Parts: sequence; structure tokens; C-alpha cells
Amino acid sequence: MPTTPLHQAHLRLNARMTDFCGWTLPLTYGSQIEEHHAVRRDCGLFDISHMGSVDIGGKDARSYLRRLLANDVGKLQPGRALYGCMLGDDGGILDDLIAWDRGGHYRLVVNACTAEQALAWMRSRAAAWALDVAIAPRRDLAMLAVQGPAGPAVFTRALPDCLAAVRDLVPFQAADCGDRFVSRTGYTGEDGFEISLPAGLAEALWTRLLEAGATPCGLGARDTLRLEAGLRLYGQDMDADTTPAEAGLDWTVDRRGGRDFVGRAALEARVPRWQMLGLTLAAGGILRHGQRVRTAHGEGCVTSGSFSPTLQQSIALARLPPGVSAGDTVPVEIRGRQLAARVVKPPFVRQGRILV
Repeated sequence: MPTTPLHQAHLRLNARMTDFCGWTLPLTYGSQIEEHHAVRRDCGLFDISHMGSVDIGGKDARSYLRRLLANDVGKLQPGRALYGCMLGDDGGILDDLIAWDRGGHYRLVVNACTAEQALAWMRSRAAAWALDVAIAPRRDLAMLAVQGPAGPAVFTRALPDCLAAVRDLVPFQAADCGDRFVSRTGYTGEDGFEISLPAGLAEALWTRLLEAGATPCGLGARDTLRLEAGLRLYGQDMDADTTPAEAGLDWTVDRRGGRDFVGRAALEARVPRWQMLGLTLAAGGILRHGQRVRTAHGEGCVTSGSFSPTLQQSIALARLPPGVSAGDTVPVEIRGRQLAARVVKPPFVRQGRILV
């Protein structure tokens, strides 16, 4: 299985490694709960080098991406980004991604589990539309994420030469600092930065960030943090059979101006079968992916579920039929028992604040 440029650094920290989408990655360095709290209360550091970076260039790059993606890169200025979906012709989500305008060219950050399929789809669309586009996967890069309320302070202690470049960044804005591309983004619901840099420089930066006060965090904490923040995971909360509306992501679809994009006609013809809402379970079990939810409006299912270290109870994202509303109580089947869960509107936690 492939490993990231930081693999040996993880082993030296006695990380418990796991298989994620074919990559060998750290699950935890000790206590998943402590890593989770470190991000909510202080600063955590993640190796996210398994994510796929793809550079899009050529004279037709902008028009190509405006047609490829459901969100519209045409509204971006250099240094800004948007989150959105790449759809199939039937309106199903092939991947969710971030697209950056880098001034004359673009960078997409796609999911590790879908990177190869996404790349093949991008190339096939460019060929079918006969556009002048260069599509270059950047397998020479590593990516680190510094997340938490103390993240900006840790970042500037480790990289004081980047302070001027990042001081005024707002969410979904980025700047270059030497060989580093620094963006104010993340997958935890907390403040911080994601840093893309040449793979050969990653371990030195990892060490500097740890010395500056960051706590190393693995995939376990990353999953509970993103679930508390109401952030979707491809393959669980959405897939190629799910439309943006059914995943609670219709806000990422930009229909203004009559722009034609892949899947638009299908979206306009399809009636959403589900909606994405949250569940909280006071006691008696743990909500997990795949559990059935029975409602007066039909059956649904848990897509992502876990114990929330911040709320100290089990929470979930769930695919529920239209008609179910926040505030309802619904039974969830857990190990042969029907346990009552409260329907809520995610996110559960953002910027350290409990919202449900």
C-alpha cells in the first residue's frame, strides 16, 4: 500500500497505522479522545498527504471547470477557493472537492478514495469537449493540516517567515509562501491552515510544527471532528447514487446565469428522495453507519455515526425521508433494539461551540 512522505515520522511516534483507501495512515498516536480535544481546545496536526492534488491549466481551463463542476469557479478571484461537487451525467456525486484559483490556472483537491476515478473522468470530459486543458496530478506534493483555536499561533511560531503572507487570510483564501501553498481551510470545524509543499520538505515542517506546540492527530480524531462539524465523508454520506440535494449540499450548486454544467439537466428532473439531517442519542448505544432509521414518513439510514467527545453522547448524520424535521424523535435499530434518537440540524459543534 502507498505511504505518505511522513510515514517514518509516524512510526517514530509509535502511531497505530491503518488502511484508508489503500493508503497506510496513522489512526491514532495514543488516545483518540485526547487528540480530538487537542483540536477543539488547542492545536492538532494532521498528515493529509493522501489527498489528491490536481493542477488544471491551459487556455480553456476556466471554461472547462465551469462546465465540469456544479459550483462555479467563474466567481473566484486569484487566491480564493470554493467547495463543490463533480457530478455524473445523472446528477450523482462523483467526488466532492475544493477548487483553487491560482491566477491563470487552478488546483483541485480531491478525495483519496476517488482520486484515480476523478482523474479519469476529468480527462475524458476534456477530450469529449475538445478543450485546450492540461490536467496534471501533483503526486510530488505533501499536505499538512494545522487545526484548532491555537492553530494560527502555532503556525506562525513554526513559520515566522510566512506571517506576512497569511496574516490577513480569511476562510477559503490562500497565499504562497516560498515553496508552500497555505490555505485557510480544514476538515474539523476549527480555525487553522492546510499547507501544500514539496514532499521532500514535509518532515522538516512536521517537526517544526510539533516543536511549536501542535499535537499529532490521526484519522480517528479527524473523523469524529468532521462528524461533529457536520462535514460529509465521500463513500458514506454521499456517493455516485446521491445528488447534492440528498446529501445536504444543494447550496454548493450554482444555477445562476443559465450555465450548463455536467448533471444540471438531471438535477432539474430529479426529485430528491432523501434529506441529510443529524441525530443525537442520549444513552444506550452508539450510532453507526448503516443502521436503519424508521420514521412515520418511511425508512432512512445512518450514514456516519460515532461517539462525540465534545457532546459526550452518540451523534450521526442520517439519510432521512422528506417530511422528517428537526425536533422529531425517531427510532434507530441498534443491535436488535429500537432506540429513540432526536433529529437535529447539523453541525453539532463549530469553533468549539455546541450548536444542538
